[in-house]
Amino acid sequence: MSLLGRLLLLLPVLVLPLCAVEKVRNRGYRKDADFDNKYGSCLQGPAGNTGREGNPGTNGIPGTPGIPGRDGARGEKGECVSEVFEEPWRPNYKQCAWNSLNYGIDLGKIADCTFTKLRSDSALRILFSGSLRLKCKTACCQRWYFTFNGAECTGPLPVESIIYLDQGSPELNSTINIHRTSSVEGLCEGVKAGLVDVAVWVGTCADYPRGDASTGWNSVSRIVIEELPKSF
Repeated sequence: MSLLGRLLLLLPVLVLPLCAVEKVRNRGYRKDADFDNKYGSCLQGPAGNTGREGNPGTNGIPGTPGIPGRDGARGEKGECVSEVFEEPWRPNYKQCAWNSLNYGIDLGKIADCTFTKLRSDSALRILFSGSLRLKCKTACCQRWYFTFNGAECTGPLPVESIIYLDQGSPELNSTINIHRTSSVEGLCEGVKAGLVDVAVWVGTCADYPRGDASTGWNSVSRIVIEELPKSF
């Protein structure tokens, strides 16, 4: 056999061992690469304990001021209110009383009571209480009323009370002689502050003749005066 033939027969024997060794080497390389990819170059230990919280950080630098907002809508015009401080109200009243006045006059002043009024913007409440009587032969009318410093009330109207008889007694000394406790009461505004003379009077009614009047018979008569704050 020639030399060339011998070489051809030996070639498969030489190549096969080389291929086996290469396969073994490649297989080992792939195994190491998979291990490294899965576990890294070093083995991983167990997880450590959670660390404590860190210290608070320092405050940051203040930001720049923002842009001022635009003006709001114009408000409605307000009302001008002047605040007035007044002293607290103090009660102010007076009573004048008489036992058995027995005034038989038909025209004139019956009794009066002086009162000190503290304010000009207040009102006066006045009361007369006592027995009243009227007698006459024919129809007659008598009027009992108050005055303040000699003038009747004009704020708003006079304070008065009347008694009218449609048919009189046949004679003035008739047994029809009824005395009844009555009252004259009202409010008067517009009286100035200071000393006020409050008086009760008896007189005639308009367009009617006078009769025989009597005031304060056999009983107590009184005038009560009270200053009240004016209502607004």
